[in-house]
Amino acid sequence: MQIIKVDLNQREWVRRFIAFPFELYCSSPYWVPPLWDEMQKNLDPQRHPFYEHSQAEFFLALDQNRVVGRIGVQENRRHNHFRKTKDAIFCFFDAIEDEQVSNALFETIFEWAKRRGLERVIGPKGLLGSQAGGVLVEGFDRLPALSMPYNYPYYDRLITAAGFEKDTDHLSGYVRADHQFPERVIRIAEKVQARRGFWVKNFTSKKEMKQWIPIVARVHAEAFASNYSFVPPTEKELEMIAHSIISIADPPLVKVVMKGESVIGFLFSYHDLSRGLQKAKGKLMPFGWFWLLLEKRRTKWLNVNGAGLLPEYWGSGANVILYLELQKTIRRYPFEHVEVVQVDEKNLASKSDMEAIGVTWYKRHRNYWRTL
Repeated sequence: MQIIKVDLNQREWVRRFIAFPFELYCSSPYWVPPLWDEMQKNLDPQRHPFYEHSQAEFFLALDQNRVVGRIGVQENRRHNHFRKTKDAIFCFFDAIEDEQVSNALFETIFEWAKRRGLERVIGPKGLLGSQAGGVLVEGFDRLPALSMPYNYPYYDRLITAAGFEKDTDHLSGYVRADHQFPERVIRIAEKVQARRGFWVKNFTSKKEMKQWIPIVARVHAEAFASNYSFVPPTEKELEMIAHSIISIADPPLVKVVMKGESVIGFLFSYHDLSRGLQKAKGKLMPFGWFWLLLEKRRTKWLNVNGAGLLPEYWGSGANVILYLELQKTIRRYPFEHVEVVQVDEKNLASKSDMEAIGVTWYKRHRNYWRTL
């Protein structure tokens, strides 16, 4: 077996890096492929804004020219400056169930990080702080929510065998779309709304959403400054994030909570298009868009992924107002199931809020750390 660095100027090696999980999960009914073009951007310094401030390299494990594993490693300088750390971040880890393969991949990135004077390896995380990360450690018999990673159960064992320890878990939970909020919760929300002057802005078009994204982004930066994965995006990274949100969003499912004329919180929710992405097999052209549009019409699942409030309004009841407004909107759609995605287990306030409105946790994604 050998470990090789992927030459990003060689299309064939980039293709093999992207293609490996398609081969590894070809028999899995739960794995959802990423969009091929999005993965190509991640490996293209000319197209991805990450490379304007930071560095990443990618490696393949080969057994007689057969790919048996892959990994990426980043020195995200904005992360280290913002967090005041000297971290390397691993990403895009996939491997067959073989500790020899995974250990060789991890040793390669450990050496890469040491040569740069870095002191710790954390992950997995994408090149953008907004991208979902972590390794699935609970909930293997369920389809992942839109954009969430899925992996085989043995990944946790391979990662811990390389010396990693748990950093934090992010939880995802389920609630029926027709779930009735407790009367007590509704009364509190109505009193808070009347007393504090909160109101919810709804959107009717993607054009209108685009105008508000810079404002919401500033609120997001304050709301998630202490979150595990948050790093302030650059302007170009924000454009990429905005494009991603707008491309899949249905405007009525995006909510912004206001106090007077000021944005104080937000909530993003989406049609779950995972089945459509499976049908598209990672390609939008020529027929991938058809499967996504078809799935948007027939899915019974809604993903709630991205809710935040300015810190000074935590505990104010403004978040409950958002949830109640979303519930009213949901009733106009044929949704039967709602998945609340990636709540940090350390965020006790958000976790307890979700439990109070009926969410049952059923998936868990883990992030790891290891000193060098």
